[in-house]
Amino acid sequence: MSSKPTHEQAQLHLQVFEQRREARLRQARDWFMRNYFAESLDEAMRIAGPGTEHGIFVNMVSGYWEQTCALLNYGLLHEDLFFETTGEFWVVWERVKPGIEQARQVFKNPHFLSHIERAAKRFEEWSEARTPGHVATMRQWMQQMRSQMQSAKAA
Repeated sequence: MSSKPTHEQAQLHLQVFEQRREARLRQARDWFMRNYFAESLDEAMRIAGPGTEHGIFVNMVSGYWEQTCALLNYGLLHEDLFFETTGEFWVVWERVKPGIEQARQVFKNPHFLSHIERAAKRFEEWSEARTPGHVATMRQWMQQMRSQMQSAKAA
């Protein structure tokens, strides 16, 4: 996007950011970033099964970002501004991606988390054009983080 954000887009951007500060969502986001490392739907169900507090956290985080990315995908949020000020949705996508196809089949919903997926793909293209190597570096960092968390839990 080469245009500047409109006043309305900036206002919505700030509203979306303000929602991230809600206490329960902050708690869910913190838990998700520290604990959600699933390589399959089965592993995701062990980490955060339906009806558990951790399952609720995953739903809160993924639901928040799915709605926010829907606003982005429909052009209600300014893409450059959004990509410049957050990458958390991309991290969420990277964490849920390993089990997403199986989840879509199990839940009979081929569109499950598709707004996050579409935004994440555009973010990767945008990021590589501006900062080549950033995406690969972030993936390496997330793998190191996963290893550290697993080691800490094993100890």
